[in-house]
Amino acid sequence: MAVQLARRLINIDEYHGMSKAGILTEKDRVELIHGEILETSPVGSNHVSVVIRLNKILNRLVEDSALINVQNPICIDDLNAPEPDISILKPRDDYYAEAHPSAHDILVVVEVADSTYDYDKQVKLPLYASAGIPEFWLVNLTRKEIELHKLPGKGAYKKIDIRYPEDHIDLAFCQKRVRVSDVIG
Repeated sequence: MAVQLARRLINIDEYHGMSKAGILTEKDRVELIHGEILETSPVGSNHVSVVIRLNKILNRLVEDSALINVQNPICIDDLNAPEPDISILKPRDDYYAEAHPSAHDILVVVEVADSTYDYDKQVKLPLYASAGIPEFWLVNLTRKEIELHKLPGKGAYKKIDIRYPEDHIDLAFCQKRVRVSDVIG
């Protein structure tokens, strides 16, 4: 008979305290998901290339209408501080010096996936939808497409569109467009 032991989950304050105490450092590739510290997967050169490319494109397009946050934590709730590849944030004068961005600060969150596709789809997508993040992009490097998820609800997005290299993605908050081929190469 298997014995199930109780888990002791940690909250965001404890998680950040571990960083301040030096238990977790910048070298640790981890994020807080559902109260557990999870290691993130190593990233390949194609993944890095897409994140760099998307960062450059978005910064050029959004200008002062948003801030581009690259691979930094966002605070979803007391037990979740994921580090998406990119989050597009509402502008703030302090550039989020006072606190990490929370769900209501986020316009779009982006995950770039190759080997992490299933994790991003099954774990992160429901987390972002439940938090009410208005838009989630899942850049699928294997299929060379971008899934756009909109209209968040409890654990899911109600509208899903697939964009291919010849398509564009509209950035409603700044009335600009991103060409998918510019993102995925």
